[in-house]
Amino acid sequence: MSEHLTAAQQDFLLRLARETITSHLRGMKEPPAATDDPDLKGKRGAFVTLHIDGDLRGCIGYPLPYKPLVETIAEMSLAAATQDRRFESIRESELDRLRIEISALTLPRPIQDPAEVEVGRHGIIVSKGGRQGLLLPQVPTEYGWDRETFLRHGCLKAGLPDDAWKKGAAIQVFEAQVFSEPE
Repeated sequence: MSEHLTAAQQDFLLRLARETITSHLRGMKEPPAATDDPDLKGKRGAFVTLHIDGDLRGCIGYPLPYKPLVETIAEMSLAAATQDRRFESIRESELDRLRIEISALTLPRPIQDPAEVEVGRHGIIVSKGGRQGLLLPQVPTEYGWDRETFLRHGCLKAGLPDDAWKKGAAIQVFEAQVFSEPE
């Protein structure tokens, strides 16, 4: 299985995500998450992020490869549209303003030194005491964060003190191939 998705594979996944959300919101049966492409049938972690008029409206995913990528995208696109507790569910009237972004992930790996975190390249998972926070690689660049700010926000997302990364919290990094519908 290739870690890098081709433009055609990306287009397929973006279409699947949009068709899944659209069908659900219109009360129709969702399209099958089926393909013969071995790269899309392979298990891989991924997140689906939804924006409306540039504002975040949902982001849900699996950091680990629980399911075939094609199934993960179908399931997470619907979850991001209807189950992200931070936001109202997407409405059918918003579909024409909806922009879908997909992040196909590499496997997370533990690091020993926070200096190993590369802003713009790595996503992070910060965990301690049963709490865990994940931030995708594009988040710090979107907000102009440096490494320390990124780590602090990873701690806060986990519900930990913002300096837990200095005090024994485990840090894992991963990379993502991020692609989205045209603006």
